[in-house]
Amino acid sequence: MSRMSSSTAGVGPVRLGPQARAALRPTEAPAVTGGFWYDRRVINAQVCIPQGPRLLESAGNLHNLRLVAGETEGAFRGDYPFQDTDVYKWLEAASWQLAQDAVAGRDTGALNAEVDRITALVAAAQQEDGYLNTWCQSGRGDGRYSDLRWGHELYNAGHLIQAAIAHHRATGRTELLDVARRFADHIGTVFGPAGSGRPIDGFDAHPEVETALAELYRETGDRHYLDLARYFVDRHGHGLHGHEAYCQDRVPLREAETVEGHAVRQLYLLAAAADLAIETGDESLAAAGVRLWHAMAATKTHLTGGVGAHHEEEDFGDPYELPTERAYCETCAAVASIQFGWRMALLTGQARYSDLIERTLFNGFLAGMSLDGESWLYVNPLQVRDGHVDEGGDKSSRRTRWFRCACCPPNVMRLLAGLEHYFASTDGRGLQIHQYASGVFHGEADGAPLNVSVNTDYPWRGRTAVTVERTPGTPWTLSLRIPQWCTEYALGGVATDAEVQDGWLRIHRSWTTGDEVVLDLDLAPRLVSADSRVDAVRGCVAIERGPLVYCLEQADHPGGGLDDVVIDAAGPLTVKERPDLLGGVVTIGGTGYRRSLPEPGWWPYVPAGSSQAPGTPLELVAVPYHAWANRAVGSMRVWLPTS
Repeated sequence: MSRMSSSTAGVGPVRLGPQARAALRPTEAPAVTGGFWYDRRVINAQVCIPQGPRLLESAGNLHNLRLVAGETEGAFRGDYPFQDTDVYKWLEAASWQLAQDAVAGRDTGALNAEVDRITALVAAAQQEDGYLNTWCQSGRGDGRYSDLRWGHELYNAGHLIQAAIAHHRATGRTELLDVARRFADHIGTVFGPAGSGRPIDGFDAHPEVETALAELYRETGDRHYLDLARYFVDRHGHGLHGHEAYCQDRVPLREAETVEGHAVRQLYLLAAAADLAIETGDESLAAAGVRLWHAMAATKTHLTGGVGAHHEEEDFGDPYELPTERAYCETCAAVASIQFGWRMALLTGQARYSDLIERTLFNGFLAGMSLDGESWLYVNPLQVRDGHVDEGGDKSSRRTRWFRCACCPPNVMRLLAGLEHYFASTDGRGLQIHQYASGVFHGEADGAPLNVSVNTDYPWRGRTAVTVERTPGTPWTLSLRIPQWCTEYALGGVATDAEVQDGWLRIHRSWTTGDEVVLDLDLAPRLVSADSRVDAVRGCVAIERGPLVYCLEQADHPGGGLDDVVIDAAGPLTVKERPDLLGGVVTIGGTGYRRSLPEPGWWPYVPAGSSQAPGTPLELVAVPYHAWANRAVGSMRVWLPTS
């Protein structure tokens, strides 16, 4: 069994410092005990994480560590200078899983042995001065920090630090944390502003070390790490990398008006800015976080919560540039959006951030992992056309066992393994439930502990029951998020005096152990349309139910493809529980038709207003978007034309 430190047990990926200026704090020791997310996390624990070491071995990541540690001979394996991060993200995922298993009393022997083995390998690969990067240490590239645009040394360091913090919080042990601190301390002797006496005034073009350093400050109390994080955040936007948006270098973050460039880089940088705002009270960084999140959510986010419009540079496009079949929506970008959003939720206390987290979790993020946990999607389009020729590779629309650039699978693993820490918070005056999942969640009121149990079959059903298990003798507030998509709800149980404020249903009262509040969210299926400025889907609608976005798959519509399908937007939508389909889902039925199209000619355009032949009636079956691409290869679409 893993040893749990009394000071870190139950702490998740974000632990605010004692002087943090945040409206909310994450709760400690949350537990998801059943339902939708429990089932997905079981797959993560039993399939995804255990297969990690084998896949890292076959891809060469562990070989590279042995190589620079002097334990084997040969050449560096892999195409990228960030191969090490796949190992670190797996270690982070495994560490959060160790924490869960230890609390639940499950045997952690096999997983702990793998973590110990790989941790020892990482330690052996580290150089005496703290530097660690197998790409450079094996002779690839032109030497340390010679290529801050593509070298990814600090990006690697960031993921190592986050893995080490997770391992320390999960087990109380310091082997990996010691490695991470030596690397962080080394970085602090190399990087700094002009005149500081340090040799390099610059930053890694792929943010990640910034938010990791902020969390390392929280873990150790060493202010130097927070100051170094601030230096890196502020160094962006001053032309070191040619003022390129791709590198987050076009404009200083505090002056930026919209999200731009490589989506993952932008959102990791914004997560760090939110961390700094929380820990230092920096109002200009807080304002930038609010402003840029709003620009992203309002103009550059797909219906699924996915972000990224361009394949070429994995980046945000222009406002309202939200294509369907060419949507990039990298799985890692969904992870980054959730991490940024959670920090903004803590900073501001506003429900809108958790609204987007919910949408992204259930759709843009979860689609990245197959239902059986054996394969993955790097990109998550909203349409696959009839006759699509898939060339494979990282940008395939078919699920893939592993990738040449394998950033996404272990990123999914680590988020799922620590997911319960994104579900609830406390403000010292009660408890806020951000995401609905069966489990136990703790809070605090006037210095006294409280906890509730939650029972729900969300998102398949809208009923959530919250039972008070422990309560102080003084009144406190239970806050339940009313999702942005919800127009009708009902409240039952002991709650008699409640009001909605900024998306929160707040119930303030004196509580007794056993008191129950029942929230019923209306899950009637609905059609939604996009802002008229989203040219790609003008004249189309999409199907939603609760937090789930739905799509059509060719597998459910034999006899043709989906490019010629039209939905009857005035027709009824019907709900059907299908325990036999895709691991058990709720499908949405609708009506429509297939256009009767002429044989293709040599010119695909006709005069405006030309009539079309009547179509063939068609019963439509929509499945949750997160479950697509788990059956036969075929076309798929989220947005459906209405004529």
